[in-house]
Amino acid sequence: MLTEIKKAMILAAGRGTRMRSLTEATPKPLIKVHQKALINYVADKIAAQGIKECVVNLCYLGDQIKKELSKRQDIHFVYSEEEEALETGGGIKKALPFFQEAPFFALNSDPVWTESSPSLQKMLNAYDEEKMDILLLLWPVEHVFGHSGKGDYFIENGVPRRKRPDEEKAPFVYAGAQILHPRIFKDSPSGKFSLNVLYDKAERNARLSAVVGKGDWYHVGTPEALALAEQRIPAS
Repeated sequence: MLTEIKKAMILAAGRGTRMRSLTEATPKPLIKVHQKALINYVADKIAAQGIKECVVNLCYLGDQIKKELSKRQDIHFVYSEEEEALETGGGIKKALPFFQEAPFFALNSDPVWTESSPSLQKMLNAYDEEKMDILLLLWPVEHVFGHSGKGDYFIENGVPRRKRPDEEKAPFVYAGAQILHPRIFKDSPSGKFSLNVLYDKAERNARLSAVVGKGDWYHVGTPEALALAEQRIPAS
């Protein structure tokens, strides 16, 4: 029986400094690819999954993000505002009361991906609440664009393993989407911290899983990556 997931979170508090002048007056989630804000590409994925409740964390120029999302009628957005950006782990931990101890999707606000079938549905099909605290969406590096890294994860015997410091590259990139169970935050740090702390905890406890997306994935993190996405992604 599939776990029913009714809520999601979009991480939108980052400054986006690598976008240089493009984010001086515009928050990164509102940078546009083919006249469509990045955050709306992510919101479309959530809406297509039938999810109608979503929390968005805000810090830099958050009022602009609120104004943009207020144009949508398909999702009810609430906001978790941060005086200082709390990073991925701290930002989600602050918003945990919204989820009422139920698992939820959490997505970065800057990737855009094309796919032959919905990746979020594939994640939901694979998620087992009894066995998993975190399920990651990974993407093969040969279909990743605008990302300067050399991969984040291996999959060994069907289980993800994070690349060690002594390993030069790995075949899969973390694609900015995940299912999290709130219990993974038990005993987590206070204040700002990276979700990598919890990924490693789940991996050590054999509670980390992953699915692999199929299509092309774009990390729109720099002006150069933005130009590449504009060039390669079909206008909708």
